[in-house]
Amino acid sequence: MKFYRKLFFPFVPVYYSVTWLRNKLYDLGIKKSVSFDFPVICVGNLSVGGTGKTPMIEYLIELLKEDYSIATLSRGYKRKTKGFQLADLTATSETIGDEPFQFFSKFKDKIQVAVDSDRVNGINRLKSLKKSPEVILLDDAFQHRKIKAGLNILLTTYNALFIDDYVLPAGNLRESRNGYKRANIIVITKCPKNLDETEKNTIIKRINPLDYQKVFFSNIEYSSFVKSNVNEKSLVELNEFTLVTGIANAQPLVDFLKSKHLKFEHLNFQDHYDFSESDIDELCKKDLILTTEKDFMRLQSFPSLKDKLFYLPITVSISESDKFNALVKKFVTSKM
Repeated sequence: MKFYRKLFFPFVPVYYSVTWLRNKLYDLGIKKSVSFDFPVICVGNLSVGGTGKTPMIEYLIELLKEDYSIATLSRGYKRKTKGFQLADLTATSETIGDEPFQFFSKFKDKIQVAVDSDRVNGINRLKSLKKSPEVILLDDAFQHRKIKAGLNILLTTYNALFIDDYVLPAGNLRESRNGYKRANIIVITKCPKNLDETEKNTIIKRINPLDYQKVFFSNIEYSSFVKSNVNEKSLVELNEFTLVTGIANAQPLVDFLKSKHLKFEHLNFQDHYDFSESDIDELCKKDLILTTEKDFMRLQSFPSLKDKLFYLPITVSISESDKFNALVKKFVTSKM
């Protein structure tokens, strides 16, 4: 933990008490949660920052899209619109947010993508459509207790397990560690590829999953090709470039690129960073820019970067994926 975070420990009981009381009111039924008679899957976390929710949503889309009509529902963080928005060909990262626009860009012919800060209203609006989805994937809604999802998938990163963290503002947890009890599936994300069974078992014992919970491990797979809107090239073909990131934790990507012995400078911005005109002017001076797919959703809107902007695709690999896939599909079929 960073030293300055320790200064905030006196405020931890206040934050803890507020979030504990809120959850208790929902647990006791004093505050009402809405459940649905069709498959609603929530992907979320206990902490702020990147745990890999976007690639997990995309994994679920790939898993289910051939057999069911799918919709994603997100808050649409930092979008410049209000209320319910259903993505169409006019959608941009400004109208629906970075991650939803990424879903729409990749799967627009296969799924529906919607945003609404009121998830209950968002689900009802989706189900009222003439072509209503059979399965709804909730992106980052684990703390949205107004909805009781049928299947909760909780993500926690290998290097920052929720069991080792504290609530805000001293730590990164949005609520008490005990919130993990609402999960049906817990996925340890961003694991090293060589994680052995002994360490996996140690982590599982420390988490101490309940009888109804299953724990899985996943890692990020980086593509061997980088892509633009019109072109792609082999990653190893890149000579010198500028890496531009506006995500919660860019270190795994940096480590991967260094492992390939690539030469690059790294311009690191805060998560969901709004690039200014002066930022773009500086980026225009670069010969080649590599970024994440999420950042690409925003940066591609600047015509001056069009010929030099590429992103590195990523996917999720889940150990014992057959068991994970079977659990998800069993839930979906049970609700159909």
